[in-house]
Amino acid sequence: MRSKWFTLLSIIVLFSMLAACGGGGGGTANTGNTGSTGESPGSGAAESPSSGKGVTTVQFWHSLGGKNGEYMDALIQRFNDSHEDIEVVGTFQGSYDETVTKLQQAIASGTGPDVSMLERAYVQMFADAEVLEDLTPYLEQSGISADDFTPGLMGHSYFNDQLVSLPLNRSTPILHVNKTLLDELGLSVPTTWEEMKEVANALVVKEGNEFKRYGVSMPYDTWYPIAMISQAGGTFFNEDNTSIGFGDNGAGEKVFAYLKDLQSTGALYYPPAQDSGNIVNSMFVEGKVGMIFQSTGSIGGLASTVDFDYVTAFLPKDEVHANPTGGANVTMLSSSKNKDAAWEFIRWMEMEEEGGLEFILQSVYLPFTKQMVESEKMQELWAKEPNRKVAYDQLEFAVDTNKDVAWPEIMHEFFSAIEAIMYDSKDIPSTLDTFKKETERILAQ
Repeated sequence: MRSKWFTLLSIIVLFSMLAACGGGGGGTANTGNTGSTGESPGSGAAESPSSGKGVTTVQFWHSLGGKNGEYMDALIQRFNDSHEDIEVVGTFQGSYDETVTKLQQAIASGTGPDVSMLERAYVQMFADAEVLEDLTPYLEQSGISADDFTPGLMGHSYFNDQLVSLPLNRSTPILHVNKTLLDELGLSVPTTWEEMKEVANALVVKEGNEFKRYGVSMPYDTWYPIAMISQAGGTFFNEDNTSIGFGDNGAGEKVFAYLKDLQSTGALYYPPAQDSGNIVNSMFVEGKVGMIFQSTGSIGGLASTVDFDYVTAFLPKDEVHANPTGGANVTMLSSSKNKDAAWEFIRWMEMEEEGGLEFILQSVYLPFTKQMVESEKMQELWAKEPNRKVAYDQLEFAVDTNKDVAWPEIMHEFFSAIEAIMYDSKDIPSTLDTFKKETERILAQ
C-alpha cells in the first residue's frame, strides 16, 4: 500500500511539472491559482494545537487563489468570528496537483494539516494509504445523513465503505454557446453529437487557407474525452478495474474519430496544451469560436466579459447524456490532533448558511447539499442567472468512471494518447491499443 503511495508521489511531481506547461487532468484545473491567504505555503503542522489559551488552531490547506481564494478567506473569517474557541488558519498551497504533492510530503514527515481540500480524483489514492479520517461517526453524532448531500457529487466520497471526503468546490464540464451567432444563422443549440457536427460546421468561416471562426473548441484535458466516452456507451475502466472500458466496445475509437472529423473541417479547434483553457475562453469571448466545452467554473468570468447572448446547455449526447464531475472535496487527515475542532469546521462549512452557501453563491461552484439547493438565496440566484441552474440540472447525468487508486499514473498515459491522436494524427486504433496495454500493466501492479 505505502510502496504504491511513494511511487505515485514521484509520478505526481512529474505530472505537476507537465501541468505547469499544459492543461489540467480530468477536471483538475482549479479556477484561479494565484494569490490568497497570508500564510506561506507549507506552513501549519497538525501538531500545533493552539494559538492561545483555550483556543484550538485548525490548519486548513486549500488550492484556491484569485477571486475564489478571496471567497475562501472570507469563509474562514466568518467561521473564526463565530467560534471563540477555534481558529482556522487557511493556507493556499498552489494548484490541485501542487497541493497533492505537498500533502504527501507533509504526511510522510508528520507535518500535515488537520483539514485539506483534495481534488476528487486523488481521494482514493490518499484513502488507500490510510491517511484520511472516516467521517461517518462525525456525521452521525451531528445528526447529518449522507442523503443530505447532492447525489451527483458524492461519487468520490467513499472508499472501502468509509466516508473519507465531502464535496466542496465542485464543477462539471458543460456546453457554453454564443447564441447570437447561432441565431444569426438560424441554428439551434445542439443536443446530440449529430446536431453538434451540423452546427459546428455551419459556424465555420474560412478565408483562403485561414480559419477566421471555428465551430467548437475544448481545452486540452482528459475531462472532455471521458465525458464523450461515457456518452458513447463506454466507461473509462471496466467493471473490475483491470482494463479500460471503452476499447472492445468501440466507444473510444468512435469518440476520437468524431473529433478528428470535426478537426479536419475547422469545425473543431483543438488548442495547444499550454494555457489551453485561457486560449479557448478568449476565442469564445472574441467570437472566434461559437461553442466551447468548458467547466461550469467559467460561467461567471464569461458572463461578465462577453458582449453577446451567452447561454449554457447540457453536453450533447450520443447514446446517452453523461458528464464527469470535477473540482475538490474536503477531507480530515487521520493524523490530526484536533479532530473535534477540525470536524466542527467541516460541519459548519458544509451545513451552515454562513458557511458553504455564501461561498457557493459568490463563486460559480455547484451547491453540494440539498439544503443549499432549496434555499431562497440559491433559488433567487438561479432565477437571475439561469446558466448556473443548467449546470446543476446536468448533475442528473453525472458519472465518474475513472475511479482507481492508480488514476494519477494512468491519467498521464491517457494524456499521451490524446496528444498522439489530436496533435500528431496517429492511428486511433493502434494508439488506443497501446494505451489499453499500458493501463492493464499499471492496474496489475
